[in-house]
Amino acid sequence: MQIPEVSLRAASAGDSALVAALHTASWRVAYRTLLPAEYLGERVALEHRTHWDALLSRPLQDRGLVLIAEVGREPAGFVSAESADDPAHGALLSSLHVLAAFQGRGLGKRMIEAVRAWAREQGETRVHLYALEGNHKAIRFYENNGWTFAGLQSSHVGETPVTDRRYVIEA
Repeated sequence: MQIPEVSLRAASAGDSALVAALHTASWRVAYRTLLPAEYLGERVALEHRTHWDALLSRPLQDRGLVLIAEVGREPAGFVSAESADDPAHGALLSSLHVLAAFQGRGLGKRMIEAVRAWAREQGETRVHLYALEGNHKAIRFYENNGWTFAGLQSSHVGETPVTDRRYVIEA
């Protein structure tokens, strides 16, 4: 049995619908017990599509990093990162999503390493991310892969108040 090739490729403006669909599918699984079902319906799909259309239509130098993970030729997830607003925290890993069917194959680790390399190229020494409190699978993944808990922050997803866990790692 042949194992399909895993690859990462840069997202283009033409990939905005794909990235939005991957983002929405992942949220609907990961956050089904954390966010209202009404929000995870059409609203989140529209918000993600609007966000990725806008981000991926920017010039390359203004996008940060957006990579699509593929297994064979099948989209399996994506990652995005951007320069930090607060240099004390380093670059921001803003999204990391692997579809449930592809989890456990090392895609998340591979995408994190790509973000860390990108951050070093940007002159950053650290990378940070936020994981929603209660997203135990993601929290376990980050903690088992060298990320250090660095504090809590309150925010909102839609109208829902949430607590974000900030994690950091050396670039």
